[in-house]
Amino acid sequence: MRILVTGATGQVGRHLVTRLHQDGHHVRALSRNPAKADLPAGVEVVAGELTDAATLGAAFDGVEAVHLITFGGDQDLTNGTEIIDLAARHGVIRATVLGGWSPTSVESALEAGPIPWTLLRPVEFMANALEWADEIRSQGSASMFADFPSATVHEADIAAVAATALTHEGHEGRSYPLTGPEALTPAERVRIIAEATGQEIAFVQLDEEAERARLRGYGYDEDYVEFGIQLATSPPEAAGVVLPTVEDVTGTPARTFAQWAREHADRFRATP
Repeated sequence: MRILVTGATGQVGRHLVTRLHQDGHHVRALSRNPAKADLPAGVEVVAGELTDAATLGAAFDGVEAVHLITFGGDQDLTNGTEIIDLAARHGVIRATVLGGWSPTSVESALEAGPIPWTLLRPVEFMANALEWADEIRSQGSASMFADFPSATVHEADIAAVAATALTHEGHEGRSYPLTGPEALTPAERVRIIAEATGQEIAFVQLDEEAERARLRGYGYDEDYVEFGIQLATSPPEAAGVVLPTVEDVTGTPARTFAQWAREHADRFRATP
């Protein structure tokens, strides 16, 4: 198949591009800056900006399926109808979309449009643990306010579900909640990272005001800071529920956080 992957240089997109390419499909990757995309040889990289549908004509030309993300930069996309109309006019016959906490214009346009779609809804990326990397490297600790268990999912497993839905029938109109094989608290994830890196890492339980300061330190605005506090104090019940979706769809068990930590151990190791 000829498949367009948007968000191709992101945490899920890179895995998806690589998997589809290895499986023999013609992959076209959308990037704001193709020269810096650094994708596998043989992948066609095209320039385009999801927030401006007028830049996407060449990207959709001749493709049969598309993987969509729902944001451009730091904002949810508001031009979903334009994107989906463009895809339909170019003959796209199948789509996957990586959804977030709440629907955007992309999901709404797919539901109202003619293209069969599959919605992917990860509970939380394992890669969110990378927000601790700087602190772990510099201070040997990882700080957080939240203490609830989360069934985080490996980004490669999200990509595997997307690849299956894009290249096989039977997934149309389905919404797939995606989790890893276990629900772990932040302290448990830090312990696993310590084991993977072979170093001592202390978990520091923050209070609410310290968490606000931590989030502001990442440059988040006040709306996001308050969202983070609300999430920590009132987590969704689904966050800690382990589901078999990854294995049900792909036939392969979901990867563990320990595997993810081993793969990314160098990101957390202190420089001698």
